[in-house]
Amino acid sequence: MAKKKVISALLTAGLVLSVNGAYAQGPVSGAPNQNAASAFDNKIIKKINADNMYNTVAYLSEVPRQAGTPGELRGVQYIEGKFKEYGYETEIQPFKIYSAIRNNVSGLLEVGGQDLKPYVMTGSYSGDVTAEVVNVGLAKAGTVPDSVKGKIALIERGDITFVEKIQNVFDKGAVGVIMYNNTGTSNGFGQAAYGQNIPAVSITRAQGLALVDQVKNGPVTAHIKVTGSGMEEKTSYNVIAKMKPNKNKDTGQVVMIGAHHDSVPNGPGANDDASGVSAVLELARVMANMPIDTELRFVTFGSEELGLLGSYHYAGTLSDEEADKIVAHFQMDMIGSKDAGGDNKANGLIMYTIDGKKNLVTDLASAAGARTALGEIVPYGQLGRSDHQPFHELGIPAALFIHSPLEPWYHTPADTIDKIDKQKLQETAEIVGASVYQIARPDTPALEHSRVAPQPVDYDFENRPPGA
Repeated sequence: MAKKKVISALLTAGLVLSVNGAYAQGPVSGAPNQNAASAFDNKIIKKINADNMYNTVAYLSEVPRQAGTPGELRGVQYIEGKFKEYGYETEIQPFKIYSAIRNNVSGLLEVGGQDLKPYVMTGSYSGDVTAEVVNVGLAKAGTVPDSVKGKIALIERGDITFVEKIQNVFDKGAVGVIMYNNTGTSNGFGQAAYGQNIPAVSITRAQGLALVDQVKNGPVTAHIKVTGSGMEEKTSYNVIAKMKPNKNKDTGQVVMIGAHHDSVPNGPGANDDASGVSAVLELARVMANMPIDTELRFVTFGSEELGLLGSYHYAGTLSDEEADKIVAHFQMDMIGSKDAGGDNKANGLIMYTIDGKKNLVTDLASAAGARTALGEIVPYGQLGRSDHQPFHELGIPAALFIHSPLEPWYHTPADTIDKIDKQKLQETAEIVGASVYQIARPDTPALEHSRVAPQPVDYDFENRPPGA
């Protein structure tokens, strides 16, 4: 995809980015009125209500929102209802997900009358096959022989994913998979995908190498039996809300604000990530009637906990032309826990980028931290693992807002409403709201004038992993 963004006149002078992501004019610290919110900030921040956000977290965390469950759908309907209430054009975007079924799983692998006691790969198809074994090595595309048709493929782990290996032999007509480890003594590994309807088991490296030697010395027949395992197709959702500016003021640009609405299984997900959703909805409410020259696009993503599936799906639906219009993506994930952040500055808030470099989002938000309720410059760091990643990969300036290190009950049933700090919700929403409005307000070409433009600030990189 073509290199994204030519930032328009909206970020001239003090807020134009240089090639390396820093301000084009020299950073200024301690500038006059730096810690005072401007009249333009106040249009947003004075309307932000932490009680509204807390109430959203309370509602969403009443029921776990695991992707593909009625709990997720309940949350999705609530979120869309709020967007509609605020006057946005809304869309619920469904997409398919696949989850493994493991119901009293058992696996048998007999070779020469001996059961090798294999591990049943996660999501393996349940089946019972007896066939000759063919050694296909690493099973890379283009290397799998036609002779595997109707046979059981013996595969070495490594170089490409489990799913790719299984697919490559499945496409050639294999009826079963035995995969052996490439190191150590474990047999507990491996994953199959939906539609790969052959039983797949894994064994230790020693067992695999012994089987390779047997196959070299002549035909070997194996019996694989898998029960209680499989893949189930479900539906997850993204919720999209748009507010377009008046046609005669439209710059053609888009600014995005996101969070993920799904939780881990059996997790209330109050902080992860009902907190982020609460700020998305509150900023949508506050900005619904504000004058803008840039489209506001709020999105909550499903299936983040399964590997950023919702945000990747959404990003994959964008045409090159539409992606080019998106000037920034602000992602909020876990912004409300009273027990996160440690004793780090900015109340533990940090902005993570995928490449560890500053960008438009971090520049605006760090300056906003100094002049909003937080009253501190926000640092930045490097981390993926959240829904800012697909947008970075499209060339869109993106950052994750999160309190780090994470709270002790991250991804547990103890992630409940009583752990939520209203002040942290307020601070993050103010920072993101003030930053977004710097882009979206119709007078932004006037940012070249010092009375309107917030001064750039120095802000530091911190090598702060979420668990540190």
